[in-house]
This record gives sequence, C-alpha cells and structure tokens, in this order.
Amino acid sequence: ALSPSSPQITKKSGNIFVHYNIRKGDFEKGFKDSYFKLEETYTTGYQEHAYLETQGMIAVPEEDGSVTVYGSMQCPFYVQEGVAEITGYPLSKVRVIHTTTGGAFGGKEDVPSIIAGFASLPAVILNKPVKMILNRAEDISTMSKRHPSLIKYFTGFDREGNLTSLKVEFYFNGGAYSTLSPIVLWRGAVHAMGPYRCDNISIDAYAIATNTVPCGAFRGFGTPQVIFAGETQMDIAAEGLGLSPAEIREKNILRKGDFTGTNHKITESVGLHKTLKSAVKKIGWKRKFRKPSEKEGGRRRGIGVSCLFYGVGLGAKGGMLRRAGAFVQVYRDGTVNVAVGTTEMGQGSNTVFTQMTAEFLGCLPESVKVLPIDTSRVPDSGPTVASRSTVMTGNAIREATGKIKKNLMRSASELLKCNVKDLTIKNGMVFLSGRETEFTFKDVVSNSFMHRDHLTSQGWFIAPETDWDEKTGLGNAYFIYSFVTNCAEVEVDMETGEVDVLNLVSAEDFGRPINPKMSEGQIEGGVIQGMGYAIMENLYSEKGRFLNPGFSTYLIPTSKDVPLVEPVLCGEKYSKGPFGAKGLGECPLMGVAPAITNAIYNATGIRVKEIPALPELILKNKKRS
Repeated sequence: ALSPSSPQITKKSGNIFVHYNIRKGDFEKGFKDSYFKLEETYTTGYQEHAYLETQGMIAVPEEDGSVTVYGSMQCPFYVQEGVAEITGYPLSKVRVIHTTTGGAFGGKEDVPSIIAGFASLPAVILNKPVKMILNRAEDISTMSKRHPSLIKYFTGFDREGNLTSLKVEFYFNGGAYSTLSPIVLWRGAVHAMGPYRCDNISIDAYAIATNTVPCGAFRGFGTPQVIFAGETQMDIAAEGLGLSPAEIREKNILRKGDFTGTNHKITESVGLHKTLKSAVKKIGWKRKFRKPSEKEGGRRRGIGVSCLFYGVGLGAKGGMLRRAGAFVQVYRDGTVNVAVGTTEMGQGSNTVFTQMTAEFLGCLPESVKVLPIDTSRVPDSGPTVASRSTVMTGNAIREATGKIKKNLMRSASELLKCNVKDLTIKNGMVFLSGRETEFTFKDVVSNSFMHRDHLTSQGWFIAPETDWDEKTGLGNAYFIYSFVTNCAEVEVDMETGEVDVLNLVSAEDFGRPINPKMSEGQIEGGVIQGMGYAIMENLYSEKGRFLNPGFSTYLIPTSKDVPLVEPVLCGEKYSKGPFGAKGLGECPLMGVAPAITNAIYNATGIRVKEIPALPELILKNKKRS
C-alpha cells in the first residue's frame, strides 16, 4: 500500500489515512552522542474482540413516526446520531435502547451505528420491524479488529543506562476504511515512548489504507502494539548495558514532577515506581531471575517484566466528547434512581455508580437503582470508552447528588434542631456529632417532601483542560494517567515451542479502587485477554479474507489455559477523581504481551519481536539464535 506503484486512494496523501508526529529536543544529536545505540523492528497481528453476542440490531418503526432501535452496543448516542443521519430523521425521533451486552472491548463503539443503519433504513421505508444479527463467521470476517502494526524503534542510552534519545516510526494497517484509525493512532503515538524520562524524542505514526477488513477500537486503543515493541526494546537494551530488565526500568521510569514524551509535567498520582516494586516482589524476581545462558533442559522457565502508562479518557483529541451527564432522583420512600448514558457491559460500572451514589447521599446501596439506558430518558454521558466512566460519569453523579445532599442536610437539621455542620448522613442513618440518632435517611427524605424540597438534580462534568500542538506533538495530552507493571513467569518446551504461562502479576495504579474485588476481577479478565494476544490469537488471511472466522480455528484462552493471576492494587489517589479514582478498564491487557515474550527470552534465549508468539515462531527463531 505504501509503494508508489500501488493504487492511491487520494492524490494528496496517497494511501496514508493520517500521520502524526512528536518532536521533543534533538533526537539526531542525542542518538549520535549516546554510549549505547539500539535499532530494532517489531510486528504485531490482528486481534478479534470475541465478544459474547455478535453484532446485531432491531429497528422498530413507531406509530408516531419515530423509530426505536434495540441492540448490543457501547455508545447509544453514537447509534442515535448514526440512525438519524442515514434515515434523515431528527434526533428526537430516534430512540435507542441498550440491551444486555456481554463485553465489547471497543468492538461495539462505532460499528453498531452501521448495523443500526442497515436495520433502520428498510424499517422506516417498509414500515416494518427489521432485525439484523450477524452470525459468528460474518462477524469475524467483516467487523473491525485491532490494528496490525510494523514498528521501528531507535534508542540511545548513556553509560549508566539512562535513556537519552528515542525515535519511533510505526505503521498501523487501517484496512479499507479509516473508521477510528485516526484517534487510535494518536493514542499510540502519545504512548510510544513508554513511561520513561527522555529529553530527545522523534515519533512518526501512520495509519495506512489497505484492501483488508477495517480496523478500529480495541481495548488499549493503539497502545498494546507500541508497548510490546518499546518494552521488548528496553529488555534488549538492558542486556546490552549489563543491567537486569528490572534495573533499567528502575532507572528510567516516570516519577512525580517528570515530563512525559509530549512534555507534560505530571504532578500527582504517579504510582509507577510502587507498581514496579510490588510486581517484581510478587513474582519473586530476586530469587527467580537468571540469565538465559544459565538455563538447561527440555522445558525451561523464565520471568519477564513490562511497564506502561495510560492516559485516562479521550484526551486532547476528544473534543466535545470530554463531558458526562447524570440525573439523580430521590423518591419519597427514600429510594433513588440514577440515569446515566454509560453502558454496563460486564465491567461493573452500574455497581460502582450505585456505590458512589449511596456514599454521596448517605443512603444504603440497596436503595439505589441505575436505570437501563434509553436515549429518550437518560442524559448523554459520552461514550463508554477510554477507561473514562468512573472519573467522568462518577464526577457527574457527584455533582448531581451534591445538590440534593444540601437539601437533605437542611431537612435533617430541622428534624434534630441543630446546626448542619454537626450532622452526618451515612449508611442510611443520621448522625449528630458522631453519634447515631433515631432518624433514618428515609425520615429525612420524607421531611424534605413535606417542605417541598427539590430532590431531583442533574450533574454535568467537563474534563480538566488539555492542550496539544499539532505541529510539534507536544502538550498535556491527557489530564491524568494510570500506571501498570506486569510480570510473567513461563515454561517453554524447547522441542515443540509451546509456551505455558504459569503466573501473571499485574500491579496497577488506577487511583483509589471504588470496589477492590471488582477491580481485581477486571484485572484478571484483562490479563488473560492480553495473554491471548501474546501467544494464541492469530487470524490467517489470504487476499484480504480471513481463513479462520470461528472459535474452533481462532483460538482464545479458555478456563483451562488460565494461569495463576495475581492482581496488586497500588492506587495513588487522584485529587479530581471521585473518591480519588482514575481509570482501570483497558490497563490490565496492554502490557501483558511483552512481559510474556520477555519471559520467553529469559527462559530460552530466543528473542521474540513478533506477536502472537506461536510455537512455530518460537521454533523458527530458535534456529536463527
């Protein structure tokens, strides 16, 4: 597609959908002056989302001239706008109802709008309900995937192992249509330097048009590819400098007050060092780490490590989407309804919103109900993407409940004939100067209704400001970052190339966990998805068509493949997050692949620069090494 002789889709940019660059300092001089120089190339393949139910929508024309769309999706208001555009209906006549969604992982961000359009147009023309549901082979063959990539890394270090210069040139295969490639590529570019200090940086990122299936959003959104390459590069550099993989990261990781690759000074909630210390301790690094040359036998064990940072939310490229809304209504009996546009798809957001609402208002969690999503009844909370829901929608709920809480506190002070500042409402009870009274949350609500207080409110949260210079690629790309260190222990069969993952440790700083147990579950699921990306999941294609569009031939991890997974919560509170929270959802997957492939090298001396690291790839690289 990059060859001048190939058909070009545009005169101006050829087959390049989009190009981003980042320039900081002077890479050429920094690289020239480096004590140790390293140049390597890496490749990554497709990954299928493998959500439980395939893409599907039902469109029903209504008697009042509107249309109602039902389906599995991440972003109901995207679907509403898509259907309105294709049918010519005003938004007020397009109603979208979110049905149960068994995971989406980015695959149901923009694509459902297309499926909904396919169903809605004939529905309104024929005035008949239309259902369109893909079978699994159709879904895998035609729906978006994680972008395959080609990544070139150039790094320079001083004698002590400090990173002095970094250049990255990478290409994402965007497929036949750009879809979300521009924003996926942008996030990849911002994260390409990794979570390290460096003064001289040059990054060029390209999304390329090809005659293949379009690629789009997938958990991690462009970062797993560059993290795999960058973290493999760090391991190779460590060996060349006579350092262990843990030592080179200890020297270079971002700490409070440091600047990212886009020259963003990070001033709070920087827990990367804590995650590194916790992960290497948990995996038993000092006891288990040995050089590959010291390993013998037909089955060999090794350990590996990777570090990453991740910008929470949509960042400087998010535009008008960097906001969230919430409606909260307290009923006379003390029960509470919460209406948000954030979709629950297994990640536990409804539980978190229930907990937050109960904590903010002082009622019991069982009194709170998060309403099903219906675009005619809930506010637009922005897309359910980018690990943004807890911070963005949580803050909108905080604002809405804060207005109601003022009225409730005034009502409680009337009941107890005391000063508001001496009162607390929590766990469904009223406390005066720290002592529980006979009055309940329900009593306070009932008194508020008697006085005709307003106990319904709307909250609206706008993300903290970010900035981005298109020419230099510098600026505060995101308002806050989460940090992760992954460690892996593997056993490799030297005869067959088979890799058994024995243990995966994921130490994560995503701020204060709102629900620690659910957070651990989220980490466990993401880590296993990352393991599949690393060593199992491979789509074979011929002339742009996939040859294995089914789960009998496209293999994903099953319960029998799951190793010991050890989540470690290392939260550093974020001052602008609800209860100190940041974002978690995507982080567990992103750095698993390099931790595993670095462990493969530690076990065997076979360096993996391509994923998935299938047995045949291990054996091929064994012959070369």
